[in-house]
Amino acid sequence: MDYKSALDYIDRHTNLEGGRVDRFKEPAPTMPTAGQTDGLSLDAMAAFMEALGDPHRAYRTVHLTGTNGKGSTARATAALLQELGLSVALYTSPDMGRVNERIVWDGIEIPDEDFARIVELLAEVETKLGITPSRFELLTALAFVWFAEQGAEVAVVEVGLLGRFDATNVVDSDVAVFTNIGKDHTTGGPEWQHQVAAEKAGIIKPESHVVLGSPMGDLRQHFENEPSASIWEAETDFVIASNEIALGGRLIDLQTVHGTYNELFIPFHGRHQGQNFATAVAAVEALVDRELDRELLDAAFARVSLPARFEIVARNPTVVIDGAHNPDGADTVTRTLFESMGRTGSWVLVVGILKGKHPKEMLKAFRIEDFDAVICTQADSNRAVPAEELAAAAAEMGVTPETIASSQDAITRAVSVCADDDLIFVSGSLYVAAEVRSHLLAAMESNQQI
Repeated sequence: MDYKSALDYIDRHTNLEGGRVDRFKEPAPTMPTAGQTDGLSLDAMAAFMEALGDPHRAYRTVHLTGTNGKGSTARATAALLQELGLSVALYTSPDMGRVNERIVWDGIEIPDEDFARIVELLAEVETKLGITPSRFELLTALAFVWFAEQGAEVAVVEVGLLGRFDATNVVDSDVAVFTNIGKDHTTGGPEWQHQVAAEKAGIIKPESHVVLGSPMGDLRQHFENEPSASIWEAETDFVIASNEIALGGRLIDLQTVHGTYNELFIPFHGRHQGQNFATAVAAVEALVDRELDRELLDAAFARVSLPARFEIVARNPTVVIDGAHNPDGADTVTRTLFESMGRTGSWVLVVGILKGKHPKEMLKAFRIEDFDAVICTQADSNRAVPAEELAAAAAEMGVTPETIASSQDAITRAVSVCADDDLIFVSGSLYVAAEVRSHLLAAMESNQQI
C-alpha cells in the first residue's frame, strides 16, 4: 500500500470530526454531544489496541481535553518535555493541511512511508476482527503504533471530542489535563456545563494526576468523582500572579506547587495563552514531580509553534488566522485581536463556521459590527454552514456582508480590496483557517499574487 492508497483507505471510514474529508461524499454523521452518548463505546478501539499488542502502554501519557486551548497547551507541554531530554510523541487534531501533522515524534511528522505501512497493518487487523472503526479511531491507532515503534518515552495526546468515549481514552494517563469547560459539543440545555464536565472527566484514571487549567467552581465535583492520584486547580494550586501584554506576546509571573517563575515570556498573543502555558508547566511538574529549570522553560517556549492560533501569516496587508470554532473561543480571540493589534487602516473579517454552531451567537462573539467589512464563506465540507445562511444571520444583526462560498476566493477578495495598512482576520472554524492558511502559504512560497 502506498501513501495515496493509505489516505484513500483512511478516508473511506466515517469521519466524526466535522472536517473536510469529502472525497467519498458520505452523509454527515450525527456528532456526539454531552449528555447524549448512548450507544458510544471504546470496545472497538480497545479490541484494535489488543490486536496490535497494546502499543499505547509502551510510554507514559499526558492526556489533554478542554473546550478551548488544548492544542496550544499540548504543544507547550510537548516542548517542555522535549527540552527535558525525553523522547516525546505528540498527537493532535485536526491538521492544517496534511494528516501527517497530527502524528509527531521529537518534532518530526510521521513519514509517508511509515504512514502507509502502518495503515496496511491496520487494514489487516480490521479484516481479521470484523470491526469497522471510524477515521479518527484509525488515525489514533496509527499514532499509537508509530509512537511505540519510535521508542517514545512520553506521549502528549489531545482528545478529539469530549473525553470519556473518545478513541484516545484507551490510554491510562499519568497526567490528565483539562483546560476549561465551554459551550461546544452540547445542546446547550439545562445543566449543559455539568454534562460537558462529566464527559471530559471520563479521561481520568486511578493513577492520573489531574490538572485543571481554569477554576472549575461547582464543576469540580465531576473531577473529584473520578478516582485519581491528585488534583491541582488553577488559581488555587498554581497561580498566575501577573499576566501582562509584552512585545510579541505575554509576560507572566507563575507560582506552582513546586516553584516560582517570574517574568516568563510567552511568545503568543492573548491572556488565554498565558493560562495555557501555565497549565503546561503544571502538567509537566505533575509528571516529573519537581521544579523546572528556568532556562529550560525559556528555551521550550521559544520553540513552540501554534499554527492557526492567532497566527500572523502575512503582512501588507496583515492577515491573522485563528481556528476559533465556538462562542467562547471566538470571544477570546476577538478580544485578543482588539487588545493586541493597533488599528491603523480598515479591518476585514473573513468568517465561516461548521454546523452545530449557532450562527448569530458566533457572529456576536466575533463582534462583526466592529469590522469595516465582513465576508461570509465556508469550508470545503458537507458539514459547513452555507455562506449564504451565515450571511443571512449577519444581515439580521444589521451587518451587510459579502458572500463568497470558496474560502480561497474569499481571502483573495479580501486581499484585493485591502491596502498595506489594513488587517484581515480569518476565523470561525479550524477548517476554514486551514484552507486559507494553506492557500496563502502556497502563494507566498511560489511568489504568486494572492
